[in-house]
Amino acid sequence: MSMDKDTLLIDGLCGLCTKTGKFISNRLSRYLEITEQESEIGIELLNRYQVNTDTLVLIRKNKMYSHSSAAIRCLLYMRWNWIWLFPFAWIIPRPIRDFVYNIVSSFREP
Repeated sequence: MSMDKDTLLIDGLCGLCTKTGKFISNRLSRYLEITEQESEIGIELLNRYQVNTDTLVLIRKNKMYSHSSAAIRCLLYMRWNWIWLFPFAWIIPRPIRDFVYNIVSSFREP
């Protein structure tokens, strides 16, 4: 895998994260590499983009997104019945989006 491909980094030790990765993977209409943060390529990307937070990370067109920004941008890779949600989700102010994201992520499973 090239490190220049759009890549979603998930916590491979978290049940909620791996289920989310599978959910997205099963609904893709465009290529998106989904890999664990703990993998060799995951570690390389986290180091390359200087990410030291425990959250969902999307590398899109060589730019890093995290938290709700990463989650919402995943919609851009999904089939039409999901992609149409992007503009509606994106219009919500980031502090509100991240607040909701943090609530959901508080249910992460070990």
